[in-house]
Amino acid sequence: MKESEYRNNSQEENNARNTDGIRNENLEEKKTEKDIEQKEDQKLEEYGQATLEDNEGKRKIHLLTIIGEIEGHENLSSNSKATKYDHILPKLAEIEDDDSVEGLLVLLNTSGGDVDAGLAIAEMIASLSIPTVSLVLGGSHSIGVPLAVCTNYSFIVPTGTMMIHPVRMTGMVIGASQTYEYFEMIQDRILSFVSAHAKIAYDQLKRLMLNTEMLTRDLGTVLVGEETVKEGLIDEVGGIKDALKKLYELMETASS
Repeated sequence: MKESEYRNNSQEENNARNTDGIRNENLEEKKTEKDIEQKEDQKLEEYGQATLEDNEGKRKIHLLTIIGEIEGHENLSSNSKATKYDHILPKLAEIEDDDSVEGLLVLLNTSGGDVDAGLAIAEMIASLSIPTVSLVLGGSHSIGVPLAVCTNYSFIVPTGTMMIHPVRMTGMVIGASQTYEYFEMIQDRILSFVSAHAKIAYDQLKRLMLNTEMLTRDLGTVLVGEETVKEGLIDEVGGIKDALKKLYELMETASS
């Protein structure tokens, strides 16, 4: 074989290897992208969480959804939509420790649930150092009220509802004065938190909680859309566009 032919063959082999290498790299990149997409889809399906970062400013926002019933120390039935606080709390700690996350958007449509679990999530969100915005969709009842007001700014859609009522307990209840004192203590925790994070006074909130004129079989008050703003629970009536716009504004202010 002539030297020129040998060089040509070697060059062709090198080109082929390079082509195979590029093809393998492209396949690896596609596989990595697919794995990331699958993980994001799984995270959204299992935990109701996602990362929003395809916006114009490439700002990284964590989306947290609180849907169904807030699950406490006992598991709810498999037929119930539930938000598990043992999934939410570690994620909130991770968000606080992640410098790349610039804001948190919380979407709520909850019937309430475990008081301790709900307050734990609300306290964690309230203590985050990044800007936070909540949006009530459908409803945010009972312990969902503290969750709706724990952010820096809150929105509710026009048809969204919030129910404020006394603490309820299931199972055996001991008919002693200490039991009622314990109930009062739990209600005080809720009232104090909400009044500290919203524009409603403690006494006014308690009046709404113990209202006997609205619900036929229960105490409490149901507020719809604009009524929540008038009472001072929610900052503004709006939708997802308004909530994201406000969050961008808060993030811009925080970074300046």
